[in-house]
Amino acid sequence: MRIKSYSEALRDALDQEMARDPRVIIMGEDVRPGVMGVTQGLYDTYGPTRVIDTPISETAFIGAAIGAAMTGLRPVVELMFCDFAGVCFDQILNQAAKLRYMTGGQISLPLVIRTTMGAGERAAAQHSQSLHHLFTAIPGLKTVVPATAEDAAGLLLTAIRDPDPVIFFENKMLYDSQMSVSDPAIALPFGKAHLLREGDDLTIVALSRMVGFARTACDALAQKGISADLIDPRTTQPLDEAAILGSLQKTGHLLVVDEGSARCGMAADIASLAASKGFHSLKAPVQMLTPPQTPIPFAPELEDAWLPSSRDIEKAACTLLQKA
Repeated sequence: MRIKSYSEALRDALDQEMARDPRVIIMGEDVRPGVMGVTQGLYDTYGPTRVIDTPISETAFIGAAIGAAMTGLRPVVELMFCDFAGVCFDQILNQAAKLRYMTGGQISLPLVIRTTMGAGERAAAQHSQSLHHLFTAIPGLKTVVPATAEDAAGLLLTAIRDPDPVIFFENKMLYDSQMSVSDPAIALPFGKAHLLREGDDLTIVALSRMVGFARTACDALAQKGISADLIDPRTTQPLDEAAILGSLQKTGHLLVVDEGSARCGMAADIASLAASKGFHSLKAPVQMLTPPQTPIPFAPELEDAWLPSSRDIEKAACTLLQKA
């Protein structure tokens, strides 16, 4: 085990896979200098044929990566911000997600699109969105939202080795967070949630950066005599439904915390799961905690108010239990 930041753990996982498998290549804007820190130094180790700086054309380099995957390479593409997915959405929606199906399984597409999500950097509405719910909704894609350095490294190994396209969401506000991680990284399975805390009063399901906030809220709730199961799904497609429903059966109360959209987002999706498959376990209506359904503010005070906080989670949990 070694102390690493989230970004260091990702970089070491990339290095580990590139050393293990010569088919793994990296593509994207500014991946040679590694402006986000994740690909820093890999160009010096693997050279220009495996770490490929691309022009500022998301449609072009995502398309090129899809073609490379079709020929047997394993591209890991950096889409600098998930907000930029609008530029290349057709390549992802109508090409990457559908080629295996439309070729009757003759083509596999071992492609990873690494991208950032999350508000808090004062980067305004076009560089701060969390769009993981959009990609979760597309058949043919797998979607990953790691909350810790350990999970980020282990899930990235699994993503690179997967025969199908994976959208890998990294919350940029987590890049500097540190923890003790496995060295070398150990692959973690998709569709297997992480139960971070155990309790009897309510189930809290949190994603990405919200997991850390939920942990802090659980500490505060414990001082009030309230214990919670805290579940980090880690992947939204596939989703570990059994873990969520099993916990709900025990606690009877569900709070879902997500930085994504209030409408048609992952919080609504998980609430729907509880209502449709765990209805008889519910002792109170499902509580969802998300940002408001507005673009992300640029003003620091407004951005901080827009994002759910650990205090917001604590209040929502108390409100949920009072409803019971």
